[in-house]
Amino acid sequence: MPQGPQINPLLNLFPFIFIFFIFYFIVIRPQKQQEKKHQKMLSSLSKNDAVVTSSGIHGTVVNVKDKTVIVRIDENVKIELERNCIACIKKA
Repeated sequence: MPQGPQINPLLNLFPFIFIFFIFYFIVIRPQKQQEKKHQKMLSSLSKNDAVVTSSGIHGTVVNVKDKTVIVRIDENVKIELERNCIACIKKA
């Protein structure tokens, strides 16, 4: 039985490697950059910053602790939240 030319087995892996690189540059890398940006924003959080939480609550930071922040959402209404629950700092 005549056999045709043998194909290198590494060439069979090329499509999978190509898909992985595309997946990395479209999904993984931007997500890591966004997470790094969010961590930088959380580390710069300070008193009197107007913030929006991940649940949509708007308020003003009253106190910043190691892992939590106290946010005033109305007169005499303060809530304590985890730092990572702060979605963004509102620009004045």
